[in-house]
Amino acid sequence: MSSHPPQTGLLKPGNAIFLPLAFAAAYLAYVFLWTIWNAYLGPLSKYPGPRLRTLTVLPKVWSIYSGNEGADYVALHEKYGPIVRIAPRDLSFVGNAQTFRDIYGFKKSGERGPFKDPVMIPRPITGVHSMLTADDANHSRQRRIVANAFADRSLKDLEPMLKQWVAKMVEKLGESANAGGKTDMLKYYNCTTFDIMADLCFNESLNMLEDSEYSPWVKTIFAGIRASSPFRAVRCLGRPAGRIIDMLVLRSKRIRQTTFKHLKYSSDRVDKRLAMKGPPPRADLWTKIIEKSNASDDGFTLAEHHTTAMVFMAAGTETSATALSGITYHLLRNPAMMARITAEVRDFAATAGSNFDLDDLRRLPYLQAVISEGLRMYPPVPIALQRRTPAEGTTIAGDYIPGDVGVAVHQLATYRHESNFAKPYEFHPERWLPITAEEGNQAFKDDHRAALEPFSVGPRNCIGKNLAYHEIRLILTETLRNFNLELCTESSDWTEQKV
Repeated sequence: MSSHPPQTGLLKPGNAIFLPLAFAAAYLAYVFLWTIWNAYLGPLSKYPGPRLRTLTVLPKVWSIYSGNEGADYVALHEKYGPIVRIAPRDLSFVGNAQTFRDIYGFKKSGERGPFKDPVMIPRPITGVHSMLTADDANHSRQRRIVANAFADRSLKDLEPMLKQWVAKMVEKLGESANAGGKTDMLKYYNCTTFDIMADLCFNESLNMLEDSEYSPWVKTIFAGIRASSPFRAVRCLGRPAGRIIDMLVLRSKRIRQTTFKHLKYSSDRVDKRLAMKGPPPRADLWTKIIEKSNASDDGFTLAEHHTTAMVFMAAGTETSATALSGITYHLLRNPAMMARITAEVRDFAATAGSNFDLDDLRRLPYLQAVISEGLRMYPPVPIALQRRTPAEGTTIAGDYIPGDVGVAVHQLATYRHESNFAKPYEFHPERWLPITAEEGNQAFKDDHRAALEPFSVGPRNCIGKNLAYHEIRLILTETLRNFNLELCTESSDWTEQKV
């Protein structure tokens, strides 16, 4: 019998808990040492940024979650320059023509560049990917089917419908003006763009302008947009967090109900549109989509018709109304500029009457300048569209970036940076006009106009860009031609918003 007391220590070799604790301690030590090495000596250590952001992704998560991403990134780029390390494996860029091309642009055959970050792509509840979330091959296939519907030649056939809806907007705004009091221009712009898109897609109106109120469907879309920011923030934590989010979303009764409500609104109308025999009463987007899909061996499935309609009704509506609201606000804050554009569109209307083509509006120089400056000051998508570098790395603006690094051009920071635009916080449409002594715009001669890409570039740029410009030009022209606007006192700081 031994005289020594039994050994009961938790860390005795051979004890069942010793090995797991040892492995855990070793892992934590490894993570700590790797984090320090990556922050101070790693391949991204040469890029400036706040020290905390080089150590952890949490500040990036909080910027997005809190809605302060716009202000935070603008401030980061002002302090640290055109390339900022915003997380241990993430870089944010102030865009220019080369940077946009290198991150988002088309690549030569066999060349690999930054790709859409799969961690940031939500798993669709419906099980069917849209153009927004599909992989490159399926995105290209879907885009080929849709592209003809948004070509200039196809949009020409839609002019009568666009003019009809804008005339309806003018009528309803007139009723509001005659009633006195205040008018919510954001609501009228949204009602117009949603009614237009529903008619373009389904040959059927939502009657929002008629009722001057958001439909239940549109309220559902807005709720989904607002809910997306917290989920996007959590996804920044990595793949495990993304999987957890997908699992919670898929199991959430409330989210499933909201999503399937949006899907049902879309699918019911698509099914009705697809069931039409022969050509529709008027040309619409789905005419070309059906033609192209039926002519292809890999055309749309019924489910893809449904998800595409969901995308159009979200991405092709609120964004145009948002742009119009920002443009209108900045014009109201600058009376001389408001007077100049109002005179231009009214002189045009006096000459052209109602028999003008939408392309004629492209030739109004100050209208074009105001729209460009409005998109710079108040981009509808003010955030960064995340991409990830391929394993072998890639070159961006002449600088080699290692593999598996998050890269993106931050829209708002790009448009607020003095390396791109003089007086970046001020609304100056004349910066987009020819630089002449008559215009007095020599202060903007060194502006990098190619840095303005509110619709992005490359194979995944906004397919509805041409339609959006037509809508914005027509709606703004008819609003200013028919009405004198004043800014309500409570809207004086309207752009002080979260993302």
